[in-house]
Amino acid sequence: MSSHRELRRRLLAVGRRLVDLVGPTSDAARQSLTALGFNSTSSFVAGLILASALSTFQRYPTLLTLVPAAIGLRGNVMGGLGNRLSTAIHTGTFSVSIRNGTLMRQNVSASLALSSVLSFVLAIIASVVASAFGIESNLNLGQLAMVSIVGGLSASILVLIATVALTVVGVRRNWDLDNLVAPSVSTLGDVITVPTLFLASLALGLPAGAITTVGWVLAAASVAWFVVALRSRLPVLSQVCKESAPILVVAAALSTMAGVVVTKQLSAFALLPALFILQPAFVSSAGALGGILSSRLSTKLHLGLIDPDVVPGADVRRDIFTISAIGIPVFLYNAVGAQVLGRLTGQASPGLLPMVAGTLTAGVAALAVVAVLAYYGTIAAWRLKVDPDTYGTPTVTASMDFVGVVALVVAFSTFGWIAKV
Repeated sequence: MSSHRELRRRLLAVGRRLVDLVGPTSDAARQSLTALGFNSTSSFVAGLILASALSTFQRYPTLLTLVPAAIGLRGNVMGGLGNRLSTAIHTGTFSVSIRNGTLMRQNVSASLALSSVLSFVLAIIASVVASAFGIESNLNLGQLAMVSIVGGLSASILVLIATVALTVVGVRRNWDLDNLVAPSVSTLGDVITVPTLFLASLALGLPAGAITTVGWVLAAASVAWFVVALRSRLPVLSQVCKESAPILVVAAALSTMAGVVVTKQLSAFALLPALFILQPAFVSSAGALGGILSSRLSTKLHLGLIDPDVVPGADVRRDIFTISAIGIPVFLYNAVGAQVLGRLTGQASPGLLPMVAGTLTAGVAALAVVAVLAYYGTIAAWRLKVDPDTYGTPTVTASMDFVGVVALVVAFSTFGWIAKV
């Protein structure tokens, strides 16, 4: 009996250490894992849509260049919104109100203005980058702007509604939004943006002149909307637009490079479409993990719980270990889920073992980059006296759009599962 009691004691001790590792509390760990699991599961839908729309992307390769950045833009803008509201909740300055001039109303207005104008900027970046890298395109800038603005703004409105709803419910139920916003917004950005872009692209079958005209009208309206918001007398609205625009443009450029990588590997993805199913889930998970870490660090900086030191302190290292411990099973789930869905839908894949090995290899590399970017991006924003909630999430998620895709391609190529095709 004594040996059984000793074994039980040791198992309980191990269990407590695991709980300590995966989060500050079991509730925080459970919230993060639940949100990330939902994130991955929903992102598979985006992957299936990408695989099924393969012929459209082969017809209009520039659209595929646009997709990762369009997805990332939703997460960056709305993730920043959610993080700012989360910090306001923690600091006691938040109230559930959309009356003119309130904190929530100003943040919502800024997010919509940014989403609109940056959808146009994204079209410009995608067009220039595609041309620079020799990606064939039979779409002019006006056509591309129409697809980007109509599809992007439609997705933004839906994601915005869900983000605000999550914030309101979180306040009432005392949830920690730092653990929920990034993965939830990334999920919705994936699931909603891909189909809205695809639906918007159906208009490309109409006369090119009419679509081009509509695109330029929408572009002019988007720029005018942003200028009005930027020059507003409402301090939060103006400040968020002013601080967010530069980093979001950089983020859009980085995410567009992810689209270039995918487009250049289109033949490999066409032969192994299960990788299309995997790619959005993997990249979204990496960005969400970085968003969680960045959001936690930002909140702790605002509350004075950590210092912006060059060498991360013990509390920061704990958060990094937390994200790593959560990340490995999430990436494993992505690999197995993509393999199973690929089999169920008749999509070719490299096989279960290669899928798992390649994904985990890429995941470990992505986690290392996440830790560096989230920490130093957040403290850099803090030292420059700008809001880390506005800069931290876009920096991490946009970087992970590019790094995540590159990590996947390099991992599968290294093992020979892309190179052989």
